[in-house]
Amino acid sequence: MIFEIVILAMIAAFLGMRLYSVLGQRAEHEEEIVPNRFDNGENAPAQVQDAPKPANTVVELNTNPDMLPSVEQGVRAIAAADRGFDISAFLEGAKGAYAMVLDAFWKGDKETLRELCDDDVYQGFTFAIDAREAAGETLDNTLIRIEDTMIRDASLDGGTARVTVRFVSDIAAVTRDKDGQVIAGSLDDAIESRDIWTFMRDVNSASPDWILDETDEG
Repeated sequence: MIFEIVILAMIAAFLGMRLYSVLGQRAEHEEEIVPNRFDNGENAPAQVQDAPKPANTVVELNTNPDMLPSVEQGVRAIAAADRGFDISAFLEGAKGAYAMVLDAFWKGDKETLRELCDDDVYQGFTFAIDAREAAGETLDNTLIRIEDTMIRDASLDGGTARVTVRFVSDIAAVTRDKDGQVIAGSLDDAIESRDIWTFMRDVNSASPDWILDETDEG
C-alpha cells in the first residue's frame, strides 16, 4: 500500500481535518503552544518522501530514554507492522488531535467527534453534550497550552495498534447558563488537566485513520 511505503512530512495540525491528518506523519518542530485557531494549511511545510525501508531492515526509533521497556517493545512492534509510523510525529499529531477533540466537545460539534472517536467514546461525549444542552448551559473553554505528552502504553494485538498518551495541559474553563452568565470557572485562571487517551488503528487497513478509542483522567 502507498501509505506503508511513503513517509510524509508533518503538516501543521488544524481544526476540521480528519484525525489521520495529525497522526502518524513526520514532525519537524517542537511547538507546544496551542493556538485558538488552526492554520488553514496554506503555509504547511512541503512534503518529504523518504526511500522505502526494506522488509528486513531493523526498525530504528528515537525513543525516550525514560520509556518503559514494555512500552518501547510495543512501539517497535507497531513500527515494524506499519512502516509509516514515526513516534515523534505521532506525539506531535496526538497534540493536535487532543486539541481538536476538546474543541469539538466544548462547542458541541458532534459531526467532528463522530469522525475522530470510536462508538463508545463518541456516545460518552454526545451524552454529556445533550445533558449540557438540556440544562441550557454552554462551555466557554480555551486550551491554553499542552505542557507535556508521554506515551504510557503501546501494543499491537493482531493488526490493531493502540497507543496510550498522557496529556498535561492548562485549560481556562468557564460554564455559562442560558442567559450567558458565568456559573462556574474563570477565563483568568487556567487549571491543570491530566488526561490519558488511547488511540487505535488497524495497521492492515488501507485507511491511515487513527481514532480515539478510550479516555480517562490521570
